[in-house]
Amino acid sequence: MAATPVKVYGPPISTAVSRVLACLLEKGVDYQLISVNMSKGEHKKPDYLKIQPFGQVPAFQDEDISLFESRAICRYICEKYADQGNKGLYGTNPLAKASIDQWLEAEGQSFSPPSSILVFQLAFAPRMKLKQDQGVIRQNEEKLKKVLDVYETRLGESRFLAGDEFSLADLSHLPNGHYLVNATDRGELFTCRNNVGRWWTEISTRDSWEKVVKMQKPTAN
Repeated sequence: MAATPVKVYGPPISTAVSRVLACLLEKGVDYQLISVNMSKGEHKKPDYLKIQPFGQVPAFQDEDISLFESRAICRYICEKYADQGNKGLYGTNPLAKASIDQWLEAEGQSFSPPSSILVFQLAFAPRMKLKQDQGVIRQNEEKLKKVLDVYETRLGESRFLAGDEFSLADLSHLPNGHYLVNATDRGELFTCRNNVGRWWTEISTRDSWEKVVKMQKPTAN
């Protein structure tokens, strides 16, 4: 166990921050969540830029190590804390790791771009009083459908994306998937596909993710 808790900077409503939090909870790693008030520009201040040079969230510190890309942070957590929590989250042999890595790449390169745009346009733009771009929505919905068709075939062959065990590859889809299913009217993109729907229900009801979702809810003071 770490002598001091790792530090995660950023709000749980951030998709990238929530990815890291879910990983820490799966691995049973002690952490300290440090708020970053982005509306006040705290993410652009010199002290913060030292640990997150792009001025985004999350930032992550483990003793004297700083990291800033959420998927890299998750891999690091799994490697450093391999013997605790969910031991198979990032595989226990080179072949399992390679399978997880390729589906993590699919998430980062194919699933994340259209789903992030849809989350922004459908869930966040209305809250921010920004005009939605219907052309962009249609275009990215078509892209995401094609990705989910590939997933539908894959998930007919295995219980989870990288094999028969829940892994980092599945976990990485939770942040954007959660907003699409729960904060937009496009949830049927997941639920209308039998295998994707089964997979989504299973991964989104894990204890670790349900704890993150609770953290995203505003607390009544």
